[in-house]
Amino acid sequence: MAVNASAVKELREKTGAGMLDCKKALEEANGDLTKAAELLREKGLAAAANKAGRVATEGVVESYIHAGGRIGVLVEINCETDFVAKTDQFREFCKDIAMQIAAVGPKYVRREEVAAEELEKEREILKAQALNEGKPAHIVEKMVEGRLSKYYEEFCLLEQPFIKDPDKTISTLLNEKISTIGENISIRRFARFELGEGLEKKVDNFVEEVMSQAKL
Repeated sequence: MAVNASAVKELREKTGAGMLDCKKALEEANGDLTKAAELLREKGLAAAANKAGRVATEGVVESYIHAGGRIGVLVEINCETDFVAKTDQFREFCKDIAMQIAAVGPKYVRREEVAAEELEKEREILKAQALNEGKPAHIVEKMVEGRLSKYYEEFCLLEQPFIKDPDKTISTLLNEKISTIGENISIRRFARFELGEGLEKKVDNFVEEVMSQAKL
């Protein structure tokens, strides 16, 4: 069935999905806004995958400064249009990512950025650990691969649990935003500065501090 522009606009405002996706969902739902919104959510990750290859050159450089100026983060997050870059939903996502970086301190955005030399060094360390634990040689390689997953989870932003909802990873959160906003979104790069980094000091729980500061 044909749908009018006002219904499409209303669904977009309600879900954050792209105009074309909203139009198709309304057509499939015979104009029922509630059912159309449910259809968009059901297709969420598939829609995000379709958008992931599109060029994203707009966006923002978001900043986050921890209380007292002890930690500072700059992160560049790209989207496809300046319109989306100015929306509250996109800006909130960017702030969440900056806070995540401040709290958890990843070294990379994605696992593909880990240098081959560093990865090989980590493999050798994990292999030696497994052998020292007396593990049989024939299962050591499987153990190493399993422990590498933990390494990626610790140091690669996209594989970390989201501090506001540890049941989802940053990658899952990103795909959800791509789906609801209706554009490709890419976390391109970041820089994290910690006061006195590299100097000997007491260990702090920055996740708890950042979450406390944000009153979460």
